[in-house]
Amino acid sequence: MARKAKELSALEVGRLKEAGHHAVGGVAGLYLYVNEAGARSWVLRFMAGDKRRHMGLGGFPDVPLAHAKEKARQARDDIGRGIDPIAQRQAAISQLRVQQMSEKTFEQAATAYIEAHGDTWKNAKHRAQWEATLKTYAYPIMGKLHVRDVGQEQVLKVLEPIWKSKNETASRVRGRIESVLDWATVRKYRTGENPARWKGHLDHLLAAPSKVKKVEHHRALPIDEMAAFMKELRQREGMAARALEFTILTAARSGEVRGASWSEMDLEVGVWTVPAERMKAGKEHRVPLSAAALKLLKALPRLEKGEHVFYAPRGGQLSDMSLTAVMRRMEVDAVPHGFRSTFRDWVGERTQYPRELAEQALAHVLDNKVEAAYRRGDGLEKRRQMMTEWAKFCTLKFG
Repeated sequence: MARKAKELSALEVGRLKEAGHHAVGGVAGLYLYVNEAGARSWVLRFMAGDKRRHMGLGGFPDVPLAHAKEKARQARDDIGRGIDPIAQRQAAISQLRVQQMSEKTFEQAATAYIEAHGDTWKNAKHRAQWEATLKTYAYPIMGKLHVRDVGQEQVLKVLEPIWKSKNETASRVRGRIESVLDWATVRKYRTGENPARWKGHLDHLLAAPSKVKKVEHHRALPIDEMAAFMKELRQREGMAARALEFTILTAARSGEVRGASWSEMDLEVGVWTVPAERMKAGKEHRVPLSAAALKLLKALPRLEKGEHVFYAPRGGQLSDMSLTAVMRRMEVDAVPHGFRSTFRDWVGERTQYPRELAEQALAHVLDNKVEAAYRRGDGLEKRRQMMTEWAKFCTLKFG
């Protein structure tokens, strides 16, 4: 047991300025420590088992004498019960740190999920959409909540206001929340079932998307107006007009055309190979080039620097509105994507080509699993013949 020193008053303690340890009495082992710089703090010296310990009790005068004595007595009581107060404090701090490490807000969890998975997504646009939809719809409701506390109430509060009016967006937000919460569960930031899961849970609380989703068809040009449209289009100057013409001749998506590079074009064989990372389905797609498509490509000017086949006036890729702008100037009530529908209608109504060949030309993923399993190859040469006939049809009346 440490020897009790003469008990000093608060005034006497305040006068202690000399560097070193000063016993203040009242509680055995209680000292005021003054360092060389003059800073003062409380120290309790004691034996815990066979270990000599020095325990800090706070700075002086922030911790006054009376409070220091109270803290020292509590520590002495712990020692008397066989508890090492320093070890106890360290264990509490360690536990606090563990707890803090396991606490993440939903926004922090979502950010970590995107960081972990973003590089595997097919393009930067997909990542931006993830971030934008969560920021717009989820974060205002649950962003600052601990991810462990996100429940059905919060999920519904996010989804219900937009479930009927913006169902496609709402469905994506639901799926993204579900993915974030699944990630958080595996990382042990939360426990229990996922409140954003659809099957067996939200499907009982929200209307099925098929019942509330508004189908918006892309405005398409009627089949019999194609030739006249193509004649006028070919009279239009500019890279956007040529990109739109090529889009029609290949039945491709405008984004695939705008991002096309010369390295993807084999003009000798007459094939345009779109890499998987630029395809909606994430699978490489070969496009047979008709004579009309090849003629268009060979007539295009090329930049000395840059690989884009169809480039913007200042270089780089054409904007997603450039092709639409051409159609607006032509005063046509349709959109570029609608030409894929026109092509599909032409195949079904004016030719004998099988449906699946048209679906291959459009790079659609077959819903029929059996049909998809039995598909062999990509029907390139059969599609070449079909695309040649399509090009001829588009210029049938006017050459």
